[in-house]
Amino acid sequence: MTEPNLPRIPSAPSSVDIAITGRCNLNCKYCYYADEMAASHDLPTERWLTFFEELGNLAVQRIYITGGEPLTRPDLFELVDGIIANRMRYALLTNGTLVTEEVLSQFEDGKRRQRLDYIQISVDGSRAEVHNRSRPDSFALVVDGLRRLVENGLPVFARVTVNRHNVDDLENITHLLLEDIGVCSFSTNETFPCGIIERQAEEIILTPAQRQQAMETLTKLAALHNGRIQANAGPLALARKFKKIEEALTAGETSFPGRGTLCACGSVFTKVAVNPDGTIVPCHLLDAPSMGSVGVDDLQQIWLEHPLLDKLRRRHTIPLQTLDTCRDCPYQGFCTGGCPAVGFFLTGELNGRNPMECYRVHKGEDPYFSLE
Repeated sequence: MTEPNLPRIPSAPSSVDIAITGRCNLNCKYCYYADEMAASHDLPTERWLTFFEELGNLAVQRIYITGGEPLTRPDLFELVDGIIANRMRYALLTNGTLVTEEVLSQFEDGKRRQRLDYIQISVDGSRAEVHNRSRPDSFALVVDGLRRLVENGLPVFARVTVNRHNVDDLENITHLLLEDIGVCSFSTNETFPCGIIERQAEEIILTPAQRQQAMETLTKLAALHNGRIQANAGPLALARKFKKIEEALTAGETSFPGRGTLCACGSVFTKVAVNPDGTIVPCHLLDAPSMGSVGVDDLQQIWLEHPLLDKLRRRHTIPLQTLDTCRDCPYQGFCTGGCPAVGFFLTGELNGRNPMECYRVHKGEDPYFSLE
């Protein structure tokens, strides 16, 4: 039974993030789970198809296909057909380098185009010298893949991960994507310390000055392009959040409705994720232990009863004033604690805040954490 202060828990997730392979044809500088992927093996076709039947029976609505690089699997479209056969929609997250004319033709079979929500392609520079520093030897192929998708009328948008290599290139990236190639929109995020990034943080993670620069640049570009630049995390999302806090403070307000607890992550009420080897986890970002395995454990039982999901959901009831890092913070009434996965990487605490999303940290007033 759902507690009064918690969102209602549906009988099954509405969507599932599935990394269908750990293989990738690139070696990106900021891949957040490259180490785990390299050590895993991929489930065979039949086990995925059987799992899709289970998801269909649970009335799951949508599958997000990711990797690794999904297009390295020769059975990708057989898997897509399995998703469709079980009355689900799908989205595809790819690096774009393997989008050939042959791949494009595959979307015309059956209901593959009709059931496709979108294709997301990562672009990290307006030219090879910038993009390839994050995603080696891939710029020409990525741009070619994007152009093919746009010209064929498939629903595609780009993802830009802001880092030290491209923070000075954001205006040019915007021109390339929105005006030259003509994608409908792109989203932004930033690199954070996890996976292989931990070993090269000084090379790629934004400095505080660069993050402020990215916040200002993206805010200006988003205003110019009227909704075509989006963000759920990273510099643009932070800029928007911090602006609202500052406006509220100026108006004499001390809180927002529904804030003041560790309630940032709503994903645990709507979705779970699966690794290439069939391991079921809360999400691909959270370095958490396995909650079960595809074809071995009952997904609905995991969804409703697993103690790790229960713990993550109950974070929503934990007041920030009970945390040592937040109890004396004058801004806690505006805060949700931030992404638990990033917070866990940075602090080792599952029931703690994410300092990269903390207004007090960004103002340089926090006694516990510095972004320097």
